[in-house]
Amino acid sequence: MGELTEMPLIFPFADYWWFYAGFTGFVLLLLALDLGVFHRHAHVVSFRESVTWSVVWVLTALAFNYGFYLYATSRFGPELGQQIGLEFLTGYVVEKSLAVDNIFVFVLVFSYFAIPPAYQHRVLFYGIVGALIFRALFIAIGSALMQYHAIVLLFGAFLLLTGVKMLWAPERKIEPDKNPVVRAFRRVMPVTPQLHGQRFLVKLGGTWHATPLLVALLFLEMSDIIFAVDSVPAIFAITREPLVVFTSNVFAILGLRAMYFMLAGAIDRFHLLKFGLAFILIFVGLKMVWLNEMFGGKFPISWSLGIIGVLLLGSVAASLAWPAKHDLTRGQAAGLRAES
Repeated sequence: MGELTEMPLIFPFADYWWFYAGFTGFVLLLLALDLGVFHRHAHVVSFRESVTWSVVWVLTALAFNYGFYLYATSRFGPELGQQIGLEFLTGYVVEKSLAVDNIFVFVLVFSYFAIPPAYQHRVLFYGIVGALIFRALFIAIGSALMQYHAIVLLFGAFLLLTGVKMLWAPERKIEPDKNPVVRAFRRVMPVTPQLHGQRFLVKLGGTWHATPLLVALLFLEMSDIIFAVDSVPAIFAITREPLVVFTSNVFAILGLRAMYFMLAGAIDRFHLLKFGLAFILIFVGLKMVWLNEMFGGKFPISWSLGIIGVLLLGSVAASLAWPAKHDLTRGQAAGLRAES
């Protein structure tokens, strides 16, 4: 398969399984509080509530980052501690940036299936739980594959091609009824066209039926698996440490729902953001295939964070400075397709 990389991991799983277990338990506690206490009853998430939760999730991630930095510093010294802290922060920013593309899909899928705002949080909650499981599997597989230099080069080339393709790709169309997984699901289980409150399954005439909420959830899960193919290798381009990849990825995903409700109404204003995301993928691809070797095996992490920040903020600023002129927003267009 190729030559093995020789640098040992700082946080090998055999020595830090307890950290993975404790962190997973902490995340499960947060999810239980989220659904069981703060969002026990279905309701429309207001802009103020979404901003509050976005701030809470970001501050939680930064607090963990600082604690992680202090632990690494006390265990391995200030230089390595700073590197680990910056790698977590950079990975978090990369995943958070790429997650914006998920929001475009959320808007279109909810419009397509006519999911009321009051039930969207419930769909996203279980979508996030599924995403966490799939990301954990992807990271476990990636950590094994990334030990081989040939695989690193292959992933780097894939990210390069994905970024270049994104620069020229037309607007994506969301057509769940043509998705092979959704079509296969409809053949296995009947689907009722009507919503039945916040239920995913309903028994009608003695037969269990899926509601549009469950079909929307299934499509979102399939979409996230596709996005993970880009985002997981992108973070491995920042750090080789699976623990850093896992924790930064999880925190970015946990804040995705709040970010959706905060940005959904204004997502079309950031029409140039896809170019920033494309250049971020191109940059991390270049790191894997060329820049790391050019800098003696490790491109400076502080430079990586700065470049990614400039690309992200620059595309957002450009979108606001030169607003798009569309006759229909993405959400309106999706709504028309759903009604046709």
